[in-house]
Amino acid sequence: MKANIGLIGLAVMGQNLVLNMNDHGFKVAVYNRTTSKVDDFLHDAAKGTHVIGAHSLEELVDKLESPRKVMLMVKAGEVVDLYIDHLLPLLSPGDIIIDGGNSLYSDSNRRTAYLKEKGILFIGTGVSGGEEGARHGPSIMPGGNKDAWEAVKPIFQAISAKVDGAPCCEWVGDNGSGHYVKMVHNGIEYGDMQLICEAYQLLREGLGLSVDEIQGIFADWNKGVLDSYLVEITANILAYKDENDQPLIDSILDTAGQKGTGKWTGINALDMGIPLTLIAESVFARCLSAQKDDRVKAAQHLPKKASTFNGDKQKMVDAIHDALYASKIISYAQGFQLMREAASEYRWSLNYGEIALMWRGGCIIRSQFLGNIKQAFDANPELESLLLADYFAEAMSQADAGWRKAVIQAIELNVPTPAFSSALAYFDGYRTARLPANLLQAQRDYFGAHTYERIDRPRGEFFHTDWTGHGGKTASTTYTV
Repeated sequence: MKANIGLIGLAVMGQNLVLNMNDHGFKVAVYNRTTSKVDDFLHDAAKGTHVIGAHSLEELVDKLESPRKVMLMVKAGEVVDLYIDHLLPLLSPGDIIIDGGNSLYSDSNRRTAYLKEKGILFIGTGVSGGEEGARHGPSIMPGGNKDAWEAVKPIFQAISAKVDGAPCCEWVGDNGSGHYVKMVHNGIEYGDMQLICEAYQLLREGLGLSVDEIQGIFADWNKGVLDSYLVEITANILAYKDENDQPLIDSILDTAGQKGTGKWTGINALDMGIPLTLIAESVFARCLSAQKDDRVKAAQHLPKKASTFNGDKQKMVDAIHDALYASKIISYAQGFQLMREAASEYRWSLNYGEIALMWRGGCIIRSQFLGNIKQAFDANPELESLLLADYFAEAMSQADAGWRKAVIQAIELNVPTPAFSSALAYFDGYRTARLPANLLQAQRDYFGAHTYERIDRPRGEFFHTDWTGHGGKTASTTYTV
């Protein structure tokens, strides 16, 4: 009996996806460039399963039923293209290549078109949930050539996480849309993590609470509207003791790494003209954390003035809770607005309610309020911003005062909160009917004759003023927003 699917790449995610597929009754053939890893896997983690090994790509493809389905779980970039080139001579028209890594969506756009010309179907799918999710049920976001979907749907939906019986996996859309949605997911993940870190630092350094006290706060927050995987693991992390019975968190160096998906999200937002301010600040916060030596030197040369919190600590804890919740809403609102713009730009038909459902289970940003996001888009599929949905508008109204108190207090206590602050600035800007961009546009026209529009004339008419009296009447260019 031949295998239902083949998988290339036996790192942590690949191995756990294979075991997950096996648990759900699918026969999987596996290959790894270092073939000894195949044997090690079969004699260890996959011992007693129906997984079969292959020591060459030819052997792997020969072990697959038709249409052959080959899933790549390898490093994004050039490695994916190399495997595609090696597989092409071995496959037949109608066979399917699946890229399950963190590939850039534009690469998936290109690969979908390239393989279609060769008669091969391509799926670029985001897989989120880390090691645990891959093993027991990830969130899976497939896009690409839809002709491949029916062949892989039974496998993907079986192994994905389930929420209220519904699989956290649905077809996202054409070309690179699956990897695009995963990219935005990861950008929101950057934002969520930074927001939690800012709340932690404000509680620790601002209010002077112990790690154990903060652990209790996060555990309590996870029982309400902030119920989420990241808040849950934060409480678990803060409870973990080192060998000296002290909190391990205090022994971890404060420099953060990143793999690039948050940066991709920010770059794409700039290209699209979408103000993804919170996620951008989260990426920059990681960049700043990496400048450890510079920060240590600056702390000596630019010492902070001593400042102590003297107010009601419980009220401030509540205010920080509200700041975290409101900022989180802003992060998701910006992320969904970016996807909306991308759908228009790339002519994708994205179902935002289904995307929220796919994120409710299995993935890193899974949280309670994703259900509210799905309800908002179910009620209005053309919703321009989550902030305009009744549920989130009311939530923002209730959190507003506490959010501002938390940001003000952070400023007074010298605690940096770039994500809290940028989210608040965006919120105030988004609901301001008249921004000072009229002055900005006048400045542009003054020094560069870039023209401006007038509030007493129809949109699309452009004007130039000779501000100095000795300029000309020629305008530089019109502009688009």
